[in-house]
Amino acid sequence: MINIKENISLKGYNTFGFDAKARYFCEVQNLEELKEAISSPLAQTLLILGGGSNVLLLEDFPGLVIRMNIKGIKVVEETEDTVVVHAGAGEIWHDLVLFTIENGWGGLENMSLIPGTVGAAPMQNIGAYGAEVKDTFIKLEALRKQDLQVVTFDNAQCKFGYRESFFKQEGKDQYVILGVSFKLKKNPSVNTSYGAIKDTLNEWGISAPTVKDVSNAVIHIRRSKLPDPAQIGNSGSFFKNPEIPIIQFEELQKTYPNLPSYPINPETVKVPAGWLIEQAGWKGKKTGHVGVHDKQALVLVHFGGGKGKEIANLASEIQASVYEKFGIKINPEVNFIPNFT
Repeated sequence: MINIKENISLKGYNTFGFDAKARYFCEVQNLEELKEAISSPLAQTLLILGGGSNVLLLEDFPGLVIRMNIKGIKVVEETEDTVVVHAGAGEIWHDLVLFTIENGWGGLENMSLIPGTVGAAPMQNIGAYGAEVKDTFIKLEALRKQDLQVVTFDNAQCKFGYRESFFKQEGKDQYVILGVSFKLKKNPSVNTSYGAIKDTLNEWGISAPTVKDVSNAVIHIRRSKLPDPAQIGNSGSFFKNPEIPIIQFEELQKTYPNLPSYPINPETVKVPAGWLIEQAGWKGKKTGHVGVHDKQALVLVHFGGGKGKEIANLASEIQASVYEKFGIKINPEVNFIPNFT
């Protein structure tokens, strides 16, 4: 029997640390408890919460908040060269990464220290330093809210894109992810293509890095650039890196010759949102209880005592400023709750 509580603060359940309240709140440890919670008459307005690292709570939530706490990491398939690992949606993402690294399995190491839970990973198609969830993803199980049936999705069915998936588009709010399976390599060749990883490994005198070395380098880089949510409220990268036509990029280069870019295809390049925000003069700026991180302009921070709408307003001002200067629209990676769009 699940224990549904009333008027619970969500301050400890979102990494921004906003003190929004849930009218009703419960935690679920397994599929049966999840079904019971979703079937409750209190769940007509429903929010599923994982690690709370990718949500911006704009106000108190008037319905039921379900905290996903379905755990477990296990090997479900193994060959001479590969291993398939299944993890419950409530597992901390970095704990899963560390488990694979301890076993010497390659595929997730470049995504070390990304905040959040396993269940949120395929929703966002999280990624970092040249790796994305879709690269190793095999399948997931999800509960369909409409009829409480468990459905399996393979890689193609998830329709992964850049920080996108079926679960953020057509399938939005229709499913609850229960667990995810990844196919990893036992004798991996590591990906050190990103300059920062290569530079860090060179500094450490490592010429033949293991998955653990790459993971350590990524952790070192992230900790040097990104604030710890335990010290200052944030959700990591707030904006997606925009993709723009090559024609627009070449035109911008005439004015901004140092504009960085990463080719997507012959017609499109990706430009770093953090660079655009910094050039627009926002890095380190503080307004009220919120601001832009002084080491990484892609990160919006909450200094304490504020409201989610302060971050939303700041984000809106940044978007307008970047568009005015560069003609580029940058979009949030973070989910606004409730979503007014």
